[in-house]
Amino acid sequence: MRRLIVLASLVAAPSLAAQSPRSYEITHSYNVGGEGGWDYVVTDGPRHRVFIGRQNRVMVVDMNDGHLIGEVTGINGAHGTALVTDIGRGFATSGNDSSILMFDLKTFKGLLKIPAAEDADAIIYDPASKKVFSFNGDANSSTVVEPRRGTRVGTVPLGGKPEYGQSAGDGKVYVNLVDSSQVAEIDTKTLTVTRRWSTAPCKSPVSMAIDTQHQRLFSGCRSGVMAISNYATGTVVATVPIGQGVDGAGYDPKLRDAYASSADGTLTVIHQDSPDKYHVVETIPTGERGRNMGLDQASHRIYIASAKFGPVPADSTASNPRRRPPMIPGSFSVIVVERTSSH
Repeated sequence: MRRLIVLASLVAAPSLAAQSPRSYEITHSYNVGGEGGWDYVVTDGPRHRVFIGRQNRVMVVDMNDGHLIGEVTGINGAHGTALVTDIGRGFATSGNDSSILMFDLKTFKGLLKIPAAEDADAIIYDPASKKVFSFNGDANSSTVVEPRRGTRVGTVPLGGKPEYGQSAGDGKVYVNLVDSSQVAEIDTKTLTVTRRWSTAPCKSPVSMAIDTQHQRLFSGCRSGVMAISNYATGTVVATVPIGQGVDGAGYDPKLRDAYASSADGTLTVIHQDSPDKYHVVETIPTGERGRNMGLDQASHRIYIASAKFGPVPADSTASNPRRRPPMIPGSFSVIVVERTSSH
């Protein structure tokens, strides 16, 4: 009987492992270093580059080995980066002086500053209209830029505080409104908000990804869930749990996986069973404050910014209880996560 039990356990062990394979894992961690906090992570797959906003500059990091290729300087409060590769131009928000810096994608040299609005934060390129849209948090607006001339061509009042947005590629741009827990639809021809809908029960939506094939938006919310919207009908079709302090999202149309990166150091992987049905595949520990991510759809790699932090100085807690712990010098890293087996 004892022999039979041992044999049975040997047979059962691989079967049990096969039921719950670890499909994603960290494959690389590149120590990039450099001072300052960070914000949006934007990938440029064809040229193997990652753009990361770092307070007073944008760092440009090689996707394959993590070395620093160059930096875009002359920024005061770096947040997002939009890439217009067919004309060799990049656009970086400079939030503290309410502007957008246009720069050369080869030399990374700043070319001119474009007036935006208060708290210029996220920024995207809409290939359908060939316009750049910055999302200005405190100004509750979007600044619209013609990228070839680098001129401001309009301002869209949003009626709420915008966070990240996405282009549907069909004349519409969508953006999360964090203060009212809504998604706003922008018509890129008329430069007006044409629709808006609630992300409830998801509260405080910040990050956003898009599935244009099935017309779905993925809004990562600070309330600890991701809301999936049908943007054709303007309705939330599903919600799934994610980590705390989300700030990044992505969607891989080939793998049909959505992602949410959060400040609690987790990456949530969500599989699309059908356009209206989703389930969490796994939650992967990444790194401290690994809230920002960029997805390279060609290689299916996810790039997450992280660093190590020391304790909050004891003499500062009483005067400033919300003070963040200091980042350990030289600890800033880019973590690479990729799928290593099927679900």
